[in-house]
Amino acid sequence: MSPRNDALRAARLRVGWRTMEQAAAALSAHGQALLDNAHFTVAPRTWRRWEGRQEQRGWPPEETAQVLHDTLGRWPEDLGFTVPAGWIRPERQHEDQVERRTFISVTAAALVAGPVAPQHVDPALIDYFQSQLEGHYRADMFLGPHDLIGTVSEQYRLIDKLVRSAKGETRRGLLRVGAAYAALVGWLYQDAGDLGAASFWRGVTQEIAVRSRDPHLIGYSLVNQAQVRTDLGDGYGVIDLCEAALEDADALVPKVRIMAMQQRAHGASLTGDRTTVDQLIDTASGLIHRVDDDLPWGNACRRTPGYLEVQRATCYGRLGLGREADQLWTQVLAAVPSTARRDRGVYLARHATAAAVSREPDHAVEIAREAATIAAETRSVRMLRELGTLERAMRPWHDAPVGRDLAEILAPVNEGS
Repeated sequence: MSPRNDALRAARLRVGWRTMEQAAAALSAHGQALLDNAHFTVAPRTWRRWEGRQEQRGWPPEETAQVLHDTLGRWPEDLGFTVPAGWIRPERQHEDQVERRTFISVTAAALVAGPVAPQHVDPALIDYFQSQLEGHYRADMFLGPHDLIGTVSEQYRLIDKLVRSAKGETRRGLLRVGAAYAALVGWLYQDAGDLGAASFWRGVTQEIAVRSRDPHLIGYSLVNQAQVRTDLGDGYGVIDLCEAALEDADALVPKVRIMAMQQRAHGASLTGDRTTVDQLIDTASGLIHRVDDDLPWGNACRRTPGYLEVQRATCYGRLGLGREADQLWTQVLAAVPSTARRDRGVYLARHATAAAVSREPDHAVEIAREAATIAAETRSVRMLRELGTLERAMRPWHDAPVGRDLAEILAPVNEGS
C-alpha cells in the first residue's frame, strides 16, 4: 500500500489549517485573490485525495500549483506529488524576456530560409570547425549550457550556409561536422531543461547524419534521440532507438556501440531490468580499449573518468539500489577532475540521493553541500532536477534537524532557479 502524503499534511498544519476542509476553503480563498478569479475552487474531496495514497493524488493544474506555492511556500513536487515527465516549475519557465528571445532565435538557426548566394568553400573549413568542437565540449564542462547555446548554434548556422554551396567530399565533410554541432546544441538545450528544443535539435542531428550517409553518425544521432527519451522517462522508447542503432553493430566503430549499449542500459533501468543493465555495461566495458577513432564527436567515453561506471551508478540509483549506487559514486567521484565541474555537480546530487535511499541522511546532506554550490553557479536544470529528486528522497527527515539543514543548503539554489 502506498504511503499517505505526510509532506502535504505537515505543510497544512504548519500554516494552521487543522482540517482538510479548512485547508480547501483557505486555499480557494487565497487562489481567488492571487489569480483574480472568483471561480477558482479546491473542493475538500480534492484535498482529501491529495493527502491520500499516491496513486490517487494526480497532479494539480498549473494555476493550482502556483497557488499552493504562494500559500505554502513549496511546489507540488515538494509536497508529496509525483512529478510528471517534463514538468518544469513555472518560475523556471518564465526566464527574463531577453534570454527567452535568445533561445527562440538560436532555435531558428536550423531553419534559415534559402537559397543563399553561392560561394567558394575551402575544404580546410572542415578541419577548422572540427577543431572548435573540442573547445566547446571543454567549455560546457566549465560554464553549463546557457552561455554556449548562442555561440554553438550560430556556428551551426554558418555550417548550414556553407553546405548549400559546397560540393562533393567537402559538402559531405561539412554535413558530418554539422551533425556534431547540432547534437551539441541539442545537448545544451537538454541540460538547460528545455526538452522540446532538445528534441527539435536531436531531430536536426538525425536529418544531417542521414544526409551525410555516415553510418557511425546515424547511430550516434539515434543515441542522441534516446537521451531525450531517457529524460522523459520513456524506457521502451530508449530501448527502441538504441536497438535500431545497434541493428548492424559490427559495422559501427566501438565508440558508437558503447554509446548505444550504455544508453540502452538506461532504458533497461527505466523498465526495472537490473540484469540487462549489468549485462550491457559489462559488454560495453570490454570494448573501451578498442576505441581508437579520430572522430571529433561523442568522446565522453574517452574524456570522462569511469564513464561506464557513471552510467551503472545512475542506473542503480534509478532502480532504487541505494547502497550499491552509493558505493559506486564514491569510487567515481574520487577520479572526477575539478575541471569537470558541471558533471561533478550532477554526480554529487545523484550520490546524495543514493545515500538518502540507503537511509543515511547525514551523509546525503554532507554530499549535497558541494552539489548545491555547483548548481547555483552553472544553472544546469539537469542538476536542479537531480537535487529535486534528492529532496523527495529526504522527505522522511523533513521535520528533523538534518532535513532543515538540507532545506537551508538548497535555499539559495531554489531561490535563484
